[in-house]
Amino acid sequence: MTQEKLDRINELARKSKTIGLTDEEKAEQTQLRNEYRQSVTGNLKAQLQNTYIMTPDGKKRKIGEKS
Repeated sequence: MTQEKLDRINELARKSKTIGLTDEEKAEQTQLRNEYRQSVTGNLKAQLQNTYIMTPDGKKRKIGEKS
């Protein structure tokens, strides 16, 4: 997610609190927020895929997805 998109999300949030948004701006805000959520979720999953737990006996165990 680019800084310009993050700035736009913040700009729309401020405008929403003060004067309100048009229908087009509401749709844009929803789309940008969904894109942001997907970005955060993807980054978290990638980070967890590279995370290991060290067991007391010194072995590394990779964190996996729960079924």
